Amino acid sequence: MVFETTLRSRAGHILSFIIRRNMTTQQLTTQQSTTTKKDPIKTKIKKNLRWHRDKDREIVKGMFKFYEVPGGLMSFVYREYIEDQTERYDLVDGEIYSIPLGVARHLNKNGWYPIHSYTMNEAGVASMRVGKKKRRFGFQSLEFIDIDDLTEETGIITVEKIG
Repeated sequence: MVFETTLRSRAGHILSFIIRRNMTTQQLTTQQSTTTKKDPIKTKIKKNLRWHRDKDREIVKGMFKFYEVPGGLMSFVYREYIEDQTERYDLVDGEIYSIPLGVARHLNKNGWYPIHSYTMNEAGVASMRVGKKKRRFGFQSLEFIDIDDLTEETGIITVEKIG
């Protein structure tokens, strides 16, 4: 009796198995190894991902700024990569912390919300729509790092002419 099934592994690989009744373990593992082939592009991507993961784990020292609640406490959990454990961070405004680079980058890139407004011309008609970023929190590095992701961005994100 022969059964054929297709499975998808956690990494997204499609594995095809043919199960025969009374098949020995050695025959089954030989057949599995012939159906899965290593893709050189995926291996290269995995190495590159490992490099980014190691870079994001480098410790940076800096000051946490909580613009929404000065002097307040902000708590959050963070996990960037599947292999990492979920970690909890409790940060107080104005305190100096040593945190991983990936967490610092997350604090600076994701801590804002958009505000949209219109400018009026002399006739009282809306002439431009302006979008600004309202920062909620951020992380100011106290070390010299040549990564642009830790610098604050300007407040204006879009300016569109209407009509």
